[in-house]
Amino acid sequence: MSVLRSIFAPRRPTRTFALLDDNGLCQAFKQSSQAPAGFGWIEVSEQRLNWLNNPLPSFARIVPVVTYSNRKKPLTA
Repeated sequence: MSVLRSIFAPRRPTRTFALLDDNGLCQAFKQSSQAPAGFGWIEVSEQRLNWLNNPLPSFARIVPVVTYSNRKKPLTA
């Protein structure tokens, strides 16, 4: 039963992250459904081994989308 559930259960899409050091050079890649914990991880569009120990090209970075609610906050008395 669990095999069928795992086959048909919706899965989160895999995202690619790159670890940047203090100089902005790519040190590692990680693929996960959510952002890794820690400082220096950014989401990238793809993973290329020639980016290791080099600065990432500008097209590689994915800008996070920030959404704001249209609902107004209730006023406090």
